[in-house]
Amino acid sequence: MISFPGIDPVIVKIGPFSIRWYGVMYLIGFTASYLLVKYQLKRKMITVSSEAIISLYQYLIFGLIIGARLGYVVFYNISDYLKNPAEIFAVWHGGMSFHGGLFGAIIAGIIFCRKNKLDFWQISDLIIVTVPIGLGLGRIGNFINGELYGRVTNVPWAMVFSDGGTLPRHPSQIYEFLLEGITLFVILWLLKDKNLRAGILTSLFLALYGLFRFFVEFFREPDTHLGFILGPFTMGQALSTVMVLMGISILFLKIRIK
Repeated sequence: MISFPGIDPVIVKIGPFSIRWYGVMYLIGFTASYLLVKYQLKRKMITVSSEAIISLYQYLIFGLIIGARLGYVVFYNISDYLKNPAEIFAVWHGGMSFHGGLFGAIIAGIIFCRKNKLDFWQISDLIIVTVPIGLGLGRIGNFINGELYGRVTNVPWAMVFSDGGTLPRHPSQIYEFLLEGITLFVILWLLKDKNLRAGILTSLFLALYGLFRFFVEFFREPDTHLGFILGPFTMGQALSTVMVLMGISILFLKIRIK
C-alpha cells in the first residue's frame, strides 16, 4: 500500500476566498488548449482571428458549466433536485457531469460556428485534440481533493483516502489521468497532421474517451446514492457507451462521405 500524499487542496486562502488546486488545474488546461489551438491555426494556415477564438472559448466554457450541472441533475440525482429545484443552481454544493459538460460544450460550439459561419467539424477537430490536457489535469485535481476514488483493493499501489474509509482503494483518478489524459492526448496529437477528413478526430475522441472511461469505471467507486444501474455497470459506463456509439457513428458517416 502507498501512503496518500495528503496535499492541501487549497493553495492560498484570503479571508472567505481561496484558490484551490482543482480550479488552477482547469485554468492551466484551458490556457494550454487555447495556445495549442492557436499553434494549429498558424501551422495549418487557417484564418480565424484571436478575438474569435477567445469568444469561442467563452461560449465553450459557458456551455460546459451549464451542461455539466444539468447533466449531473438529470443523470445522477434528478429525484432529489425535483424535490428541491432551487438546489439546481447551487453549483457551489458540488455535482458536475463530464458527459453533460461535453454535450453542453458541443451545443455551444455549434451555435458559435453557425453564428460566425465557421466549419464546425474543422474547429471541433482543432480543439478536441487539446481537450485531454484539461481532462488529465482535472483528474489530478480530483486526486488532490481525495475524491472520485476507486474501489477497495489489495493491489500494492492501493491508497487510503480520508473520505473513503479505512480500507485501501484503487487510485482511479490516476488511471483516468493516464488513459483519458496522457494516452488520449498522445494519440490525437500524433494524428492531427494526417490528411483526415474534418470530424474524424472528433469521432475518435468520443469513441476512445468512452472506451477508456468505461474501462476505468470497473475500478472506480460508484456514486453512493446511485450505485450500479444495470448489473455490474454504472451510470458512467452507460453514458460512455453512448459516447462510443456516437463516435463510431460519426466516424462511419465521415468515411462513407465521398
